[in-house]
Amino acid sequence: MPFEFGGGWIEVVAGPMFSGKSEELIRRVTRAMIARQRVQVFKPAIDDRYDAVAIASHAGRTLHAEALRDVATVRARIEPATQVVAVDEAQFFDAALVPLVQELAEGGRRVIVAGLDMDFRGEPFGPMPALLAEAEVVEKLSAICRCGKAATRTQRLIAGSPAHEDDPVILVGAAESYEPRCRACHVVLRGVRTTPLFAAQERG
Repeated sequence: MPFEFGGGWIEVVAGPMFSGKSEELIRRVTRAMIARQRVQVFKPAIDDRYDAVAIASHAGRTLHAEALRDVATVRARIEPATQVVAVDEAQFFDAALVPLVQELAEGGRRVIVAGLDMDFRGEPFGPMPALLAEAEVVEKLSAICRCGKAATRTQRLIAGSPAHEDDPVILVGAAESYEPRCRACHVVLRGVRTTPLFAAQERG
């Protein structure tokens, strides 16, 4: 960052799945810890794909984090001496995350937030749009699409086929998979659903 900010500030790392968001958050937090700054790291309890009490990147790096169910609990857990607050998978928290992040920054803290900026439909995801607007520093990462172009969207696949626009945004424990896709390769089924959700799994 070429300039210093007055008081605290907000950094947002956004992008599709497999773009390295958690890896970048871990890198920034690790540097703060090396500088002996007081750091607290949070994640939504719903995100237990790799580790229930750690942030984990797809590359295998991990960082201890408190897994909490709601923003009110995050607020209650923040210690007075904390200088850096990091939140991974921010899209899974509700809109109350935005005023909390604002409050932390206005109180002189550095806040690092990482998350998906768009859901599987390619629409703004949870509190991320507002956090992007509030941030002093924004880094939008991309992955690599199967066609070789830059991927900015997340493709949800159900039994190997693109998900339908009526599917829930969050499917906890569902038999689904994701791929990074470019705008041209990203597909969301619309119109009348031809098969029930998870029909292939139900038949098996």
